[in-house]
Amino acid sequence: MRILIAEDDSILADGLVRSLRQSGYAVDYVKNGVDADTALSMQNFDLLILDLGLPKMPGLEVLRRLRGRNSTLPVLILTAADSVDERVKGLDLGADDYMAKPFALNELEARVRALTRRGAGGGPTMVRHGALSFDQVGRVARINDHVLDLSARELGLLEVLMQRLGRLVSKEQLVDHLCEWGEEVSNNAIEVYVHRLRKKLEAGGGVRIVTVRGLGYCLEKEPSAGTNGAAQPGAAQPDAAQPAEQPGAQPAEATAASTPPAMPASHYYK
Repeated sequence: MRILIAEDDSILADGLVRSLRQSGYAVDYVKNGVDADTALSMQNFDLLILDLGLPKMPGLEVLRRLRGRNSTLPVLILTAADSVDERVKGLDLGADDYMAKPFALNELEARVRALTRRGAGGGPTMVRHGALSFDQVGRVARINDHVLDLSARELGLLEVLMQRLGRLVSKEQLVDHLCEWGEEVSNNAIEVYVHRLRKKLEAGGGVRIVTVRGLGYCLEKEPSAGTNGAAQPGAAQPDAAQPAEQPGAQPAEATAASTPPAMPASHYYK
């Protein structure tokens, strides 16, 4: 999941970036409305956290332009505690939720989770696919009730695949959802992340990542005994003319970026 934060308070923005990255989100940050509008017109995001008091272009104008492009991107606006009129205007212009400063960081994170679920089509906080379950609140994955030891990048990859069950996800889409500005992430690096996650899923049994060469990846339930390898209902099917990669293929190694330390959930921001 990729989030854009538009906030001119650098201390507040730094705390939000640290916390959300620790939770496994890819986070980009801009300090003014012009940069926010430019970023939103050029890049796809899963959520916008928008301060209304931005310099160069007010947050309400950023929001107006965003909705004018027919974007359905979920928007969480941040406002001063006494700015009722601005909150009303923001909601009327198409914001999905708001928080008044000061606010508790753990409440903001809960609203972020709710809005990203809504943006992905809604649904329960626990997503299941065969023996695999993914808790979108606790960000924990299990196979047959056994917790999988996944890195932040692997969790993000699994979340994207779980939210698009039955659909192919291309490498370009994975880069857009998992990587921030300035990250040099190649197709080979994406293959490494997929390979590592695939090994952990197959070790647990019941679910595998299928590669459709040239198109992307999808999650598929492994055939149960007695099905003679028949395809599972609802699973994405590779094109007949495009041979799939072997699940055991070994890509070149890559190193994932380290994750900065978390901010305490009890911290209040003004």
